Amino acid sequence: MRVPASRPPLSDMQPGCKGPPPPAPRAAPDAKAKQVLKEAVEAVVNSFAKHTQGYGRVNVVEALQEFWQMKQSRGADLRNGALVIYESVPASSPPYVCYVTLPGGSCFGSFQNCPTKAEARRSAAKIALMNSVFNEHPSRRISDDFIEKAVAEARASFKGDPEEADNPNTGIGAFRFMLEANKGRTMLEFQELMTVFQLLHWNGSLKAMRERQCSRQEVVAHYSNRALDDDMRSQMALDWLAREHENQGALGRELGLAERELQAARLAGRELRFPKEKKDILMLAHSQLSGPT
Repeated sequence: MRVPASRPPLSDMQPGCKGPPPPAPRAAPDAKAKQVLKEAVEAVVNSFAKHTQGYGRVNVVEALQEFWQMKQSRGADLRNGALVIYESVPASSPPYVCYVTLPGGSCFGSFQNCPTKAEARRSAAKIALMNSVFNEHPSRRISDDFIEKAVAEARASFKGDPEEADNPNTGIGAFRFMLEANKGRTMLEFQELMTVFQLLHWNGSLKAMRERQCSRQEVVAHYSNRALDDDMRSQMALDWLAREHENQGALGRELGLAERELQAARLAGRELRFPKEKKDILMLAHSQLSGPT
């Protein structure tokens, strides 16, 4: 969720001076963006507390779990249940990092430098709660209007032929097919399916399927009913092992890129499922490469 950048407060006049003091050096853009993000998250969490538990301090970990249990009790289609899953990154010293995966597959991470593992969990829960609340806005639900706008934007981005949107064998047509199959769900609930196809594209699997004359509609229909599981990750890890054998160093370069991408996205408070899955798959391939032969 974008929030407007805040203007730094004006300094007071210093006693004995005829004018304002020299301007303080501007904060670095990254530091300023992080402060704006922190303020936005705190505002949403505080608002959530006021509307649910009075004006007291909200336990964001409990609130996040209760939020998704409430959605399930009200009929939300959560295929894997309402459980919120936390994953702490092993570390012997701060800053600690924690990821949280929501029902539907979307993932967020601690976006602050956290001195304790408990604080890292709370940081991850805060950004996830903010996005969960924002996700309830009607604009985030897949409807006929949403599909038309999303397809139009995709077509404009790729300069596609307008007729391609109705042809399931094109990329835009497959995108429409996926959205229509998930009508009524929110974007966070749709996340895991989107991540599957992002990974298939990144891994080169979609290109290989096209070369085998598989239609996009067949591919979409098959993977729409398949969860992102350990078998799929293992197969992609094997693909990267094969690339490493063909081009030594390819795995290390891709892993370094994925780690930097994941860290930048986490600190910016963005959704992380795709970059995190990439890193996990590459780490799995690296462990197999380093293991006993």
